[in-house]
Amino acid sequence: MLSSHHFLFPTSALFIFSLISSMAASTEASDSSIYEVLKSHGLPMGLLPKGVKNFTVDNSGKFDVHLDRACNAKFENELHYDMNVSGVLRYGQIDALSGITAQDLFLWFPVREIRVDIPSSGLIYFDVGVVSKQFSLSSFETPRDCLAVPVPDLQDGRNIVETVSKILPRKLRYEVDQDNFGRTSL
Repeated sequence: MLSSHHFLFPTSALFIFSLISSMAASTEASDSSIYEVLKSHGLPMGLLPKGVKNFTVDNSGKFDVHLDRACNAKFENELHYDMNVSGVLRYGQIDALSGITAQDLFLWFPVREIRVDIPSSGLIYFDVGVVSKQFSLSSFETPRDCLAVPVPDLQDGRNIVETVSKILPRKLRYEVDQDNFGRTSL
């Protein structure tokens, strides 16, 4: 009986020590910012907007970033960030990206992948599915301010619905009258 207690104490101590050290390691990882994580993966810190405080990154590189609100940031083109941005970090690239869209002309395209092939080239590539857009790497050196996306005013929506509902019956009545006029003149 005495021997089992002697075995139990060192095993318990070892378990508690490993638990404390793993907690300390995860605290160290959580103390770094998402911007430092990007930099350690060979990516510019400005890929995400200023003020990100809530994020997770696992050992496989899968990350989730949670913003206070959806917002837009202006670079060479405008980028839109959803409230949740996720992807998989690899050195020099982000795969399986979701939550970021890029504007080109008047269209918005979901960004699927971001990569820096050769850092000395000064270029960064955004894959939007059908095409890959290249930008100056220096544009993404520092995180940008991100302006809140205006939320549509529901009162304006109600006003539009009321106006259309008033106009639509008149238009239909006019079209019916025109149709009847065409038949009576034949």
